[in-house]
Amino acid sequence: MRLGVSHMFDHRRYKPFPPIGLKDRQWPDRVLSGAPAWCSVDLRDGNQALIEPMSVAQKRKMFDLLVAVGFKQIEVGFPAASQPDFDFVRSLIEADAIPEDVTVQVLTQARPELIRRSFESLRGARRAIMHVYNSTSVVQRQKVFRTGRAGIIDIAVAGAEEVRRGAENAPETDWILQYSPESFTGTEVDYAVEVCDRVIDVWEPSQENPAILNLPSTVEMATPNIYADQIEWFCRHISRRDAVIVSLHTHNDRGCAVAAAELGVMAGAQRVEGTLLGNGERTGNMDIVVMAMNLYSQGIDPQLDLADMDRIVSVVRECTQIDVHPRQPYAGDLVFTAFSGSHQDAIKKCLDQYREGEPWEIAYLPIDPRDLGRSYQDVIRVNSQSGKGGVAYVLANKFGFQLPRWLQIEFSRVVQRAAEETGGEIQPEQIWELFNRHYLGHGKPKPISLNHFSIERSDAGETFSGSIDCFGETLPVHGRGNGVLDALVQALRKLFEIDFEVMEYGEHALSQGADAEAVTYIQIKSGGRRYTGIAISDDIISSSLNALMSAAGELLAATNPNRKSSAAA
Repeated sequence: MRLGVSHMFDHRRYKPFPPIGLKDRQWPDRVLSGAPAWCSVDLRDGNQALIEPMSVAQKRKMFDLLVAVGFKQIEVGFPAASQPDFDFVRSLIEADAIPEDVTVQVLTQARPELIRRSFESLRGARRAIMHVYNSTSVVQRQKVFRTGRAGIIDIAVAGAEEVRRGAENAPETDWILQYSPESFTGTEVDYAVEVCDRVIDVWEPSQENPAILNLPSTVEMATPNIYADQIEWFCRHISRRDAVIVSLHTHNDRGCAVAAAELGVMAGAQRVEGTLLGNGERTGNMDIVVMAMNLYSQGIDPQLDLADMDRIVSVVRECTQIDVHPRQPYAGDLVFTAFSGSHQDAIKKCLDQYREGEPWEIAYLPIDPRDLGRSYQDVIRVNSQSGKGGVAYVLANKFGFQLPRWLQIEFSRVVQRAAEETGGEIQPEQIWELFNRHYLGHGKPKPISLNHFSIERSDAGETFSGSIDCFGETLPVHGRGNGVLDALVQALRKLFEIDFEVMEYGEHALSQGADAEAVTYIQIKSGGRRYTGIAISDDIISSSLNALMSAAGELLAATNPNRKSSAAA
């Protein structure tokens, strides 16, 4: 049985979107080199998408966040459609809460009474954008307004004239006029140009005082390249191009709002409207955080300060009552976190080689998490899918142990078994407990341990003399070798009559300073099996000798847990 078989699930009910006749398109050869002018619509488009619209206090908190992030244009509401929106706009103006370098924007339909109410809400503002719109798409004309092209143009022109009168009647405010042919993506491009030209004829903008033409993908209807074609076609054919700012407002119905906005800027747009984290109706608005950080990751200044991402996420979550997906680009809790073993290994190797001030080139991390106020603490987390790199990273960054590769491989198997048994994530403290229990022997008796020793150096080598505790019995040990460690190896071979050899050796300081402790890692081989010993001491010789004793103890315990040395006699 096929999942989802239904007479309603029939792709033939939908028509493909027709391509734009633009054979010599230029946008594919262009690259983004600077940030567009940003306009946040969190307080209008984002707010109207909420099950519970923001309270005045939440709106003010969001507004203050947007200002702190660096937005210079902020759409603060639809004051003609909502008394709370009207009151909020008035509160910002009357409290002188709008910084001098910030321009507020309000939205209104192209209806005279709504336009007048919108101007009333902005009375006394230093500078403001009056944003007027009406729907122009084929489906809106035919099925909503039931009028032809001329009727829609009449609505747009009447609205533009009312906006012009309102601006002329309030000369104390520095006005910027903005028009949106709503549902631009569903409008024939030649007709969209015709409507906008008629609006511009009413407003008569100039290079010194340009108007904004906002081209919304009110419903995302096609692939981003087609939207880019629409924008480039529009930019080529609109009159007074040098007197208008072409703006974008993309929605995310197809999941391509960011891509469409990026290609739209490449096609000639100068301004982008969107929301923090993409909140908006249906599948959301264009996520300004993502687009801005995409620019940032290419070495372009986004003109927004997103360095405290946790605060941004916290405020947006509080004001919208919408959670943020843990894998939300740049903002999610897990976007810089790897569980995969191969990813962890690559990240660890890259970070081990990275030096501050160098260009950022780290596998699987497109940007440095610290740039967004995140630390490296959770870059790597361990579960049953993780490998040696993840385990080694945790021990190194959390506890200071730089495991050699052979030990990474060995210990990762221990951690993986534990993860498979629990079926979940293994926390750093659990990894440390496994390491402690498995290698350092904390909480369990050691088969053999070194009591005291002395070393004599001569031309023939070094002689080791001392005593060990062997299964509760004190035994003398003597041996000669090429160095201290080799001398103890020879002594243990002779004492226990077991042949073994040192296969791996590593050591490092656990911290910096004169009183830093040293850790030694040793692996020995006997009879085809390998045994690991690790020891920590404030003296490197002691840590090396004790690590060897630990490995030899594992060998003895494996050979015969109750073994008593024949040398004891």
